[in-house]
Amino acid sequence: MPAQRDRDAELLGALRQREPAAAERLVVTYRDRAYRLAARITHDGQDAEEVVQDAFWAVVRKIDSFRGESAFGTWLFRIVANATYQKLRSRQSRRRDVPWDEALAASMLDGQGRKVVPMSGWSWCADDDAARHGLRAALTDAIDELPSAYRTVLVLRDVQGLSNQETAELLSLSVPAVKTRVHRARSFLRKELGDVMAASEATPVPTGKR
Repeated sequence: MPAQRDRDAELLGALRQREPAAAERLVVTYRDRAYRLAARITHDGQDAEEVVQDAFWAVVRKIDSFRGESAFGTWLFRIVANATYQKLRSRQSRRRDVPWDEALAASMLDGQGRKVVPMSGWSWCADDDAARHGLRAALTDAIDELPSAYRTVLVLRDVQGLSNQETAELLSLSVPAVKTRVHRARSFLRKELGDVMAASEATPVPTGKR
């Protein structure tokens, strides 16, 4: 069977031919999605803008290295993610993060030092718009609280859908290290959302009558 045609074949061809308008087409096509990825990882609009600019410039310069082993968009987002990670490493060199292992260990224990039991489900809020909105806000806050190295891995795996192997190669980590970071990040989020769920269930439901 003939190879599947990349949906970005025309854009790819224009970039390879160094057509004058190719870079602009690249920006128009991918800027918003690239910015959302960078902003989610960096949690900083200015850093995200710089990352996207650097990443697009890298795409233009490295276009001849694209071999078509994956979709062009996948290759581009890997470059964006790598540029984002480098930005975070540069930013971290100027300040120290809170030790993750200690923070995670503390967050997974209750007041008596017992391990928190993972929550079982979210069916209680299926028909409650306010509850769903609250959970989305709590999830966003919890992701933002993750140390950058863990937030980066989580976004690449659970938001961008990269495999453990792809994430490991992108970030120059071992696959076991990626699995460990993803597990710990998910555990932290589960704990934070579990607290939100417990608080919501404990709040008396108004009757609507006076």
